[in-house]
Amino acid sequence: MKPKDKAISLVDSYRIILMNKDTECGEEILCTVIAKYCALIAVDEVIQAMDNVMLPNPFKQYWNKVKQEIELL
Repeated sequence: MKPKDKAISLVDSYRIILMNKDTECGEEILCTVIAKYCALIAVDEVIQAMDNVMLPNPFKQYWNKVKQEIELL
């Protein structure tokens, strides 16, 4: 999956959860902002976990590109 597609998928996954739950963030824009932060945290966790088991981490460049794409959304 291309980094941009993965970024969209991650943010959409979190946004759907936020919008479908009875939360205070009923506004789509607010849910999107929160979803982006959640996706960035998830990507950071993936990178850190992979760094802990693989040196060098061959996937780090991909996940950093995903992170950049999330920030651009």
